[in-house]
Amino acid sequence: MDLLSIKDPSFLKGLSNKELESLSQDIRNFLVEKLSGTGGHIGPNLGVVELTVALHKCFDSPKDKIIWDVGHQSYVHKILTGRACQFDTLRQYKGLCGFPKMIESEHDVWETGHSSTSLSAAMGMAIARDLKKENNYVIPVIGDGALTGGMALEALNHIGHEKKDMIVILNDNEMSIAPNVGALHNVLGRLRTAGKYNWVKDELEYLLKKVPAVGGKLASTAERLKDSLKYLFVSGMFFEELGFTYLGPVDGHNYEALFENLAYAKKTEGPVLLHVITKKGKGFHPAENDRIGTWHGTGPYKMETGDFVKPAAAPPPAWSKLVSETVRELARKDERIVAITPAMPVGSKLEGFASEFPERMYDVGIAEQHAATVAAGLATQNMKPFLAIYSTFLQRAYDQVVHDIARQNLNVFIGIDRAGLVGADGETHQGVFDIAFLRHLPNMVLMMPKDENEGQHMVKTAIVYNDGPIAMRFPRGNGIGVPMDTELKTIPIGTWEVLREGSDGAILTFGTTIPMALKAAQLLEKQGHSIKVINARFIKPFDEKMLHELFAANLPILTIEEAVLQGGFGSAVLEYAHDHGFHHTEIDRMGIPDKFIEHGSVNELLEEIGMTVDDVVERMGILARKKQKRA
Repeated sequence: MDLLSIKDPSFLKGLSNKELESLSQDIRNFLVEKLSGTGGHIGPNLGVVELTVALHKCFDSPKDKIIWDVGHQSYVHKILTGRACQFDTLRQYKGLCGFPKMIESEHDVWETGHSSTSLSAAMGMAIARDLKKENNYVIPVIGDGALTGGMALEALNHIGHEKKDMIVILNDNEMSIAPNVGALHNVLGRLRTAGKYNWVKDELEYLLKKVPAVGGKLASTAERLKDSLKYLFVSGMFFEELGFTYLGPVDGHNYEALFENLAYAKKTEGPVLLHVITKKGKGFHPAENDRIGTWHGTGPYKMETGDFVKPAAAPPPAWSKLVSETVRELARKDERIVAITPAMPVGSKLEGFASEFPERMYDVGIAEQHAATVAAGLATQNMKPFLAIYSTFLQRAYDQVVHDIARQNLNVFIGIDRAGLVGADGETHQGVFDIAFLRHLPNMVLMMPKDENEGQHMVKTAIVYNDGPIAMRFPRGNGIGVPMDTELKTIPIGTWEVLREGSDGAILTFGTTIPMALKAAQLLEKQGHSIKVINARFIKPFDEKMLHELFAANLPILTIEEAVLQGGFGSAVLEYAHDHGFHHTEIDRMGIPDKFIEHGSVNELLEEIGMTVDDVVERMGILARKKQKRA
């Protein structure tokens, strides 16, 4: 079938199962081909082809609300709703978003990049439907990994209590990004083996109805017998105890089974949970056999072999691996070091640590709040917890960082991965808020290295620090290829570093924007301006001595940060100037403006928001010329 000609899902209504199977293969071939060039979340989408087709055949989107949890498994949904022609631009600047996006289509009724939100959103939509006396189905699709999130469990509890009409699709592939962990995962495992439960339950009820009731005793015995059978076949019947009608497990790649169960779900009053078993990566051999999450989301690859497209020259070490391997090195000498990750052992490159120290490595599942407080609990017992977490996911543990870590002044090392702009994953994943939401916390130390060599020393600094919580930001991707010291050392807390001297102005920056500042200073020198460049590696606490000297010399200052301006590093410099009476120093700030930054390459996004070398030259040049005129 020509997928590019699809305008909306209505064409599915007239297709036979055989035609749908052919369509499914066409969709898989299309995804494998298109994503080989753009990269993207190939594994999750290959696994939900039949499920997505079945949902759009059985329901009427957008009247019926299909809500994708996390959203990275929505590519098939996008194809069926008329966006196949845009897949050459997937996750590229101004192109098709890798997640549901309301401005793209009326069929995208919920936007998400973080897991475990679909059930709460669905409950809100169901309440609104009933208050408005409308008639439509609400169908959240949530994965077994996302179901471990506390928010999802809170929503299940509320939905079951209110008995709202809703059809929850549990897409169970035993994987989130990495293999799922935890007791709830084990419950689902038992449910997978209990496929005959609903059939036996229905048969039993039918037979009991044919037995004449003899007083209340037989009825009571029959009810206990049904309950006993329930617990015999499915340990605990977790979902039914929460108030759901449980259906399944169902083969998520079998149209006949899907249609039969969806039809039954549509006729059932109250909340229904349809447990669907799918195969992540189905139809593409390399992704289908992946058991560690490599094919969850990828860059470009060779569709014939599945080999990833690699740069000609070996790149510098990945930041995630540099940090995790440095922690691993230190753990050989300090048995108190424990690593914690919320379902990101692969992304955070902790496989080596887990292999060497399995008893000191904890993947807690998609449960960021829990991860943060586990780290706090460890710290109370004189352990040295390393919490490896992406900046965007640290947002989800904010209260725990405030209440459990910072307030108690506990020695937790937070490794903030993917800090700054991350590019193709877009606004839900840009790590640009962590400075603003951590800087104001009492007891918190926040730092970011200029390169991977300084990065390994910062890891050492964080591990030996004993005066409270300490967080280190580091970007997505690889280092810049600097020589690495063989011996680790500590960096004095709150100290900055002068990278280039100058007398006409100063640029204060850190991390990924330091090369930009140095290049701009070189160009400004050709224009006759002498610009000092400072590696402000400690965002909190400041190097107050150096900052005071800059203000005392009345040097104009430009701050640069790959983070939001409001409440960020530049704001802190302004606060310092105000609080210490430096009211006449010229201060300008560059950073992320007050808006969500969409997807595209990091360089394209920086150009869009005015954070390039040329922008630095222009704005620092204005400040320098003002100073020269005053002199």
